[in-house]
Amino acid sequence: MRKVEFIEVPSLVSARNRRDSSVTIKYNFNPTLKTLAYFKDKKFFIRTYGCQANIRDEEVMSGILTKLGMVKVYDEKLADVAILNTCAVRENAEDKVYGQIGDFKSIKAKNKNLILMICGCMIEQKHIIDKILDKFPFVDIMFGTHNIKDLVTLLNKYVDENKRYVYVSSEVGAIVEDLPSKRLESYRAYVNISYGCDKFCTYCIVPYTRGKERSRSKEEILKECKELVDKGYVEITLLGQNVDSYGKDLKDGTTFANLLDEVASLGMPRLRFLTSYPSDFKNEVIDVIAKHKNIMRYLHLPVQSGSNSILRAMNRRYTKEEYLDLVERIRTKIPEMAFSTDIIVGFPNESYEEFLETIDLAKKVHYTSAFTFIYSPRVGTPAAKIEDNVSYDEKVKRFKELVSEMEKDFIYFADQMVGKTYEVLVEEVSKKNKELLSGYTENLKVVHFKGDESMIGKLVKVKITENHLYSLIGELVNE
Repeated sequence: MRKVEFIEVPSLVSARNRRDSSVTIKYNFNPTLKTLAYFKDKKFFIRTYGCQANIRDEEVMSGILTKLGMVKVYDEKLADVAILNTCAVRENAEDKVYGQIGDFKSIKAKNKNLILMICGCMIEQKHIIDKILDKFPFVDIMFGTHNIKDLVTLLNKYVDENKRYVYVSSEVGAIVEDLPSKRLESYRAYVNISYGCDKFCTYCIVPYTRGKERSRSKEEILKECKELVDKGYVEITLLGQNVDSYGKDLKDGTTFANLLDEVASLGMPRLRFLTSYPSDFKNEVIDVIAKHKNIMRYLHLPVQSGSNSILRAMNRRYTKEEYLDLVERIRTKIPEMAFSTDIIVGFPNESYEEFLETIDLAKKVHYTSAFTFIYSPRVGTPAAKIEDNVSYDEKVKRFKELVSEMEKDFIYFADQMVGKTYEVLVEEVSKKNKELLSGYTENLKVVHFKGDESMIGKLVKVKITENHLYSLIGELVNE
């Protein structure tokens, strides 16, 4: 069995550290001549799980490997390098990864030179690294979210020594600029404005896996967005674990409101942002959204629970009253705003009465869509240590009740769209019906309609003809 070299292993103690300041560094592309020769014209495959931040990480890794002379493929059986880019937010996401790693056993048996790499948030947890090392001896390299910049260094070492490597830095985190990038799409792009999170919600592993909250400079963000506008991109989504706290660490007066205003002024047809934190969402941001028609009238505003006692237990830093007041302030200024949210059902020791408060809040907000989850304990988080008196069957029952109630609003909202015409960003041929195209409206409703594939990546007008709850049917409006 090959030796394992532990370059660095994750530490929850180090990951909690928020004392040091983050730094900005320039990316160093450092392949050896031997590495360049070895990987030239070889094929790589990446499978990404989880959030938009992971998708952006995939684009960076693709950029690095392409710069190394490699070619991307979409069939793992053809790959010389395969990367599983993981998510640790919920247990079922981890289970999928374990299943996928297992599938590679037979692939590696046929292609012994395949380099299998696991990265992302799962690998920021030592107990998971130990499990993978023990159960999956054919995994070659594991690296963390802070070590994407070190991908070439790891490949240099692998080519020279052919060991198994673990390189997971638990650190404050740096801002790395000038990273190569190979965008997954030619019309829609994600742009990081900040990294990490300092909220430490008691159920969440992200502050440990992604590090300290740290903002990119406004100049670098505007430069990246301007390049996308010049290349003809149609939509930008600004990304951060908490976009509303952007600029606080820069201590130069920069705020998310003035960044959003300047990005919107660049002329991108569509601008979105993810994710907002209710108590950090300022009136100035509402004013900027109202000012710019190209900022989409759709807001993802996670609430997690409608019970103040559960919000306190979650370490969410607002009350349900403050959340509802924010929604009202936004709707007063921007009546057409559509809201989606995240809700966790069955947080440890949540009573049925506390659960009903969440349903009550949902009825007051009238969400147009939602990501609803049954609570999933994450090793290392405070909530995972709480003895829970709510059975899983009861959590499932409540989950179904919540979804049933929220779907009433989803149906009502979509019904109001029938007969009206919307601008749709065409994204792909429908996965379920190859005769239809699929795209999203401004308020992030998916629409299927007949059209030519040449429309993919373009904005078109579509009249909504049918509501199918989680998708709409429409017909192209010829102008």
